[in-house]
Parts: sequence; structure tokens; C-alpha cells
Amino acid sequence: MDLSVTARDVVNVLLVEDDAGDALLVEELLSDGDAEVRLTTVRTVAEARHCLEGQHGQHCVLLDLDLPDATGLEALRVLDGPEGVAVVVLTGRSDAQLGVAAVAAGAQDYLLKGEVDGDLLARVIRYAVGRVRAEDMQRQLREERLLAMEKARLERGLLPSPLLDDPRLQADFRYQPGRQRALLGGDFYDVVQSADGTVHAMVGDVCGHGPDEAALGVYLRVAWRTMVLASRPVDEVFNTMQRILVHERHLDGLFATICTLSVAPDRETAELRMAGHPAPVLLTPDGATLLSAPIGIPLGVVESASWAARTVELGPQWSVLMFTDGLIEGRVGEGPERLGPERLAGLAGRFAAEGGDWRATLLDDLVRAVCELNRGDLVDDVAALMLTRVADDAGFADA
Repeated sequence: MDLSVTARDVVNVLLVEDDAGDALLVEELLSDGDAEVRLTTVRTVAEARHCLEGQHGQHCVLLDLDLPDATGLEALRVLDGPEGVAVVVLTGRSDAQLGVAAVAAGAQDYLLKGEVDGDLLARVIRYAVGRVRAEDMQRQLREERLLAMEKARLERGLLPSPLLDDPRLQADFRYQPGRQRALLGGDFYDVVQSADGTVHAMVGDVCGHGPDEAALGVYLRVAWRTMVLASRPVDEVFNTMQRILVHERHLDGLFATICTLSVAPDRETAELRMAGHPAPVLLTPDGATLLSAPIGIPLGVVESASWAARTVELGPQWSVLMFTDGLIEGRVGEGPERLGPERLAGLAGRFAAEGGDWRATLLDDLVRAVCELNRGDLVDDVAALMLTRVADDAGFADA
């Protein structure tokens, strides 16, 4: 990327000079130079800072070091203004060391009055502005790298590899950030197989957006996995997650929804629990239906709560789709109507009915179809997992 400033670029210059004769000389030098300059002149550091704070779009400040309200390096208080403004010290003092000290203190360059012509002044201004732009670009790149590293850490915490060794089961996942954020939100999922052969699948969503919510989602997911692997009762798992949420949340009233499915070792039944979360979709050769269970209160809403389980029949051949509400809150066309869980189940059923290797593409197909209905990317994050009992059949449509 070319960050240089050419002679054809218009550079906004703020001259801070209290001597009218010197100011006129600078104006004449700039008119003789090879740069297009739009010059504004003020007499004091206070006026300069007011001008900069007013966001007049200055690119470079030409700064005298002998002003009514500041002398020497004290005049560099203009550096406290907005980022992205170059400062070139222009002084009548013959002490070059002061110019060197000014550069060390943050100025881009220095020049001595009486030793400058128009071309030199224009060139120094262009180079100073170019250096500031390059430094600003480097800063942005560093911030982007840090952001990418933070996102990678959150991804590892929110979107883990499943602990699953039963060849009869397959777990597929899909995560899509909302269109307004670069970082992950508070959506999370996990799949763990316990020592007794039960396979536990979980999807959760911390309300709100941003890195704090994502970090809270990591805490909850790790707590869930740890307690499931320790074979703790599910009621105890939910209560512990609620205690962690209340203790770690940065805002009072922050809550999380969660849905868990514990598939029995025979792989034909499961226990379903929902804490304020959308119901999963069951896909079988007979079609797509929403699983049902008592909907408990989200985690973090009340101090004491219980989350009842319901045993659901899965059958010999099935897939269960679990998801966060970002997948069903997209609009259907231009009106206010939302997609909702029933329409999502219908979409999933239609894709499954097409046969072939539909499981390999279902999550991508659903996100694509929902975005098309929404006429654009979804606002909220989407996390989805599909747990499938693997069979010899190629698909339900062929069964």
C-alpha cells in the first residue's frame, strides 16, 4: 500500500506562529513549493489545540517553539491532540539540539527558519505526513493482529473439538459471526462422551455481544465439560454453571440460555433439558419435528431454579440439530416476521428429503437459506451442532 504524499495531494497545514512576519514568510515559501497546501494560521498552542479538537482535518502542524503561552518543548502540547497529525518544528532558534529533542519528544521533523526554501519545506511536510500515515497503518495492523489472536483464543474456548469415540455417532458444527462484529460473541457448544457411554451435547448463548460475553461463554463451556467428565448429576451441572455466571458476569442481569441432550448408551433415547433455549430439531426418515421439554428459566435470572428433563425417543436412525437463536431470528422477507423454530425445522426437513449426502452440507445449507430469507447476513451470531447416529443408508430419503 502506497502511503506517500505526492505533490498533487492537498495537505492541510496548521501554522502555529505568533510573529506576523514569519507567518507571511512561511506562506510565501509554501506558495513557492511544489505541494498543494491549504494553510491555517493561529498564534498560540491553546488556539492550535482548539483547532485540532474541532476536527478541521489538519494533516500537519508547523510549530514555532517560542509562543506566547509556551516556549521550548512545552509547545509540543499540540501532540496531545488527535492521532494522525504530523508535527514539524519550525523555529528561529539556531540550537539544533532543541530540534533533535523535539523529534525525540514526538515531532516528525524540525527545520530552522532562514535555512529553508519552498521546495524543502514542502518536501519535509509531505514526508512527515507520510511517516504519520505509515505509523498509523502499522498501529492498525498491530491492533488487527492482536484482535485475530484474541479471536483465536476465544474460538479455542468456545468451539472445541468433541470428546467422542463412539463410531455410531457423528458430530458436525457450524459457527457464523454476526455481520456487525469481528469478534466472536457469547455462543458456545460442546459434545462429550462420559465413562458410562452417555453422549452429552450442549449449545449455549450468553446474552449480549463482545469479548466479555465470549469470555463468559468460555467459562461456562469449560465448567460444563469438566463436570460432565466428572460424572456429576446434570442438575448439579446447571446449578454450578449458574453460580459461575453470576460470579463472573460484568453486568448485573446478564444471563445465558442453554440446551443439553444426553443420549443414552443404546443411542435410541435421550434426556433433553432447556434453560430458556430454543428446542432442537429431530430429523428421522419420517421427517423433521421439534423436540419438546419443559422450558426452564435461563441461567442467571433467579438465585434458585430447577431444570426438568424429558426423555425423548430418537429411534434407530436420526440426526438432532441444536442451535442458538441467531439462526431463527432472521427476518422472512421485508416485513417484521421472523423465521422461528417451526420454519427452521421445515427447511431442515426439506434438505434431508433431498437425499444423497445431505448431512455433510445441512448446516451450511441452512445458514445459506436463512441468510437468503433474511435478504442479507444475520445480525446475531449463529452456533449450531448436529449429532447423528451413523447408519449404512446414504440418507433418509433412501431409507
